[in-house]
Amino acid sequence: MNVTAKCTRVGAWWAVEVPEVQGVFTQAKRLTQVREMVADAVALMLDVDPASVEVSLHPVLPKAEAEAVQRVTQAVSRATEAAQEASVASREAVAALRAMKLSTRETAELLSITHQRVSQLEARKTG
Repeated sequence: MNVTAKCTRVGAWWAVEVPEVQGVFTQAKRLTQVREMVADAVALMLDVDPASVEVSLHPVLPKAEAEAVQRVTQAVSRATEAAQEASVASREAVAALRAMKLSTRETAELLSITHQRVSQLEARKTG
Protein backbone atom coordinates (compact mmCIF):
# COMPACT_ATOMS: atom_id res chain seq x y z
CA MET A 1 0.00 0.00 0.00
CA ASN A 2 1.34 3.43 -0.97
CA VAL A 3 0.66 6.48 1.18
CA THR A 4 1.86 10.06 1.34
CA ALA A 5 3.23 11.63 4.51
CA LYS A 6 2.42 15.35 4.38
CA CYS A 7 4.96 16.79 6.84
CA THR A 8 4.72 20.28 8.27
CA ARG A 9 7.30 21.73 10.63
CA VAL A 10 5.71 22.92 13.87
CA GLY A 11 8.26 24.16 16.37
CA ALA A 12 10.83 21.43 16.88
CA TRP A 13 8.55 18.66 15.52
CA TRP A 14 7.18 17.45 12.21
CA ALA A 15 3.39 17.18 12.22
CA VAL A 16 2.39 14.46 9.78
CA GLU A 17 -0.90 13.80 8.03
CA VAL A 18 -1.68 10.87 5.75
CA PRO A 19 -4.37 12.05 3.30
CA GLU A 20 -5.04 8.54 1.92
CA VAL A 21 -6.09 7.16 5.31
CA GLN A 22 -8.65 9.23 7.18
CA GLY A 23 -7.70 9.89 10.77
CA VAL A 24 -4.01 9.05 10.50
CA PHE A 25 -1.91 11.76 12.07
CA THR A 26 1.41 11.41 13.83
CA GLN A 27 4.45 13.45 14.68
CA ALA A 28 8.19 12.95 14.62
CA LYS A 29 11.16 14.82 15.99
CA ARG A 30 13.22 14.16 12.86
CA LEU A 31 12.15 13.83 9.24
CA THR A 32 14.14 10.59 9.05
CA GLN A 33 11.70 9.03 11.52
CA VAL A 34 8.55 9.87 9.56
CA ARG A 35 8.41 6.84 7.25
CA GLU A 36 8.52 4.39 10.15
CA MET A 37 6.04 6.40 12.23
CA VAL A 38 3.57 6.62 9.34
CA ALA A 39 3.93 2.93 8.45
CA ASP A 40 3.18 2.01 12.06
CA ALA A 41 0.21 4.40 12.30
CA VAL A 42 -1.31 3.19 9.03
CA ALA A 43 -0.74 -0.43 10.02
CA LEU A 44 -2.55 0.12 13.33
CA MET A 45 -5.46 1.92 11.68
CA LEU A 46 -5.94 -0.60 8.86
CA ASP A 47 -4.73 -3.76 10.63
CA VAL A 48 -2.00 -4.47 8.08
CA ASP A 49 1.69 -5.31 8.30
CA PRO A 50 3.78 -2.11 8.61
CA ALA A 51 6.24 -3.60 6.09
CA SER A 52 3.48 -3.51 3.46
CA VAL A 53 3.15 0.28 3.77
CA GLU A 54 5.28 2.33 1.36
CA VAL A 55 5.57 5.94 2.49
CA SER A 56 6.40 8.90 0.23
CA LEU A 57 7.53 12.00 2.08
CA HIS A 58 6.00 15.32 1.12
CA PRO A 59 7.55 18.00 3.33
CA VAL A 60 5.62 21.26 3.27
CA LEU A 61 8.22 24.04 3.21
CA PRO A 62 8.05 27.79 2.78
CA LYS A 63 8.34 28.83 -0.88
CA ALA A 64 11.97 30.00 -0.76
CA GLU A 65 13.18 26.84 0.98
CA ALA A 66 11.13 24.58 -1.30
CA GLU A 67 12.68 26.30 -4.32
CA ALA A 68 16.16 25.90 -2.83
CA VAL A 69 15.57 22.17 -2.35
CA GLN A 70 14.27 21.89 -5.90
CA ARG A 71 17.33 23.70 -7.30
CA VAL A 72 19.65 21.32 -5.44
CA THR A 73 17.72 18.26 -6.58
CA GLN A 74 17.84 19.41 -10.21
CA ALA A 75 21.54 20.30 -10.00
CA VAL A 76 22.40 16.91 -8.50
CA SER A 77 20.41 15.19 -11.23
CA ARG A 78 22.25 17.14 -13.94
CA ALA A 79 25.61 16.41 -12.28
CA THR A 80 24.83 12.69 -12.08
CA GLU A 81 23.86 12.65 -15.74
CA ALA A 82 27.04 14.54 -16.69
CA ALA A 83 29.18 12.13 -14.66
CA GLN A 84 27.59 9.17 -16.43
CA GLU A 85 28.22 10.78 -19.83
CA ALA A 86 31.84 11.51 -18.85
CA SER A 87 32.30 7.92 -17.73
CA VAL A 88 31.06 6.55 -21.04
CA ALA A 89 33.16 9.06 -23.00
CA SER A 90 36.25 8.19 -20.93
CA ARG A 91 35.89 4.47 -21.59
CA GLU A 92 35.37 5.11 -25.30
CA ALA A 93 38.38 7.44 -25.49
CA VAL A 94 40.60 4.94 -23.65
CA ALA A 95 39.52 2.15 -25.99
CA ALA A 96 40.18 4.30 -29.07
CA LEU A 97 43.59 5.52 -27.90
CA ARG A 98 44.72 2.09 -26.76
CA ALA A 99 43.58 0.66 -30.11
CA MET A 100 46.08 3.09 -31.66
CA LYS A 101 48.71 1.23 -29.59
CA LEU A 102 49.34 4.19 -27.30
CA SER A 103 50.71 3.26 -23.89
CA THR A 104 48.64 3.67 -20.75
CA ARG A 105 50.86 6.59 -19.76
CA GLU A 106 50.40 8.33 -23.13
CA THR A 107 46.66 7.75 -22.95
CA ALA A 108 46.63 9.12 -19.42
CA GLU A 109 48.54 12.22 -20.51
CA LEU A 110 46.12 12.91 -23.34
CA LEU A 111 43.05 12.49 -21.10
CA SER A 112 44.55 14.27 -18.06
CA ILE A 113 44.00 11.25 -15.84
CA THR A 114 46.36 8.85 -14.10
CA HIS A 115 47.71 5.76 -15.84
CA GLN A 116 46.05 3.73 -13.08
CA ARG A 117 42.69 5.22 -14.08
CA VAL A 118 43.36 4.28 -17.70
CA SER A 119 43.89 0.70 -16.57
CA GLN A 120 40.66 0.77 -14.57
CA LEU A 121 38.67 2.13 -17.49
CA GLU A 122 40.24 -0.41 -19.82
CA ALA A 123 39.42 -3.27 -17.41
CA ARG A 124 35.81 -2.07 -17.16
CA LYS A 125 35.47 -2.03 -20.92
CA THR A 126 36.76 -5.59 -21.29
CA GLY A 127 35.26 -6.88 -18.03
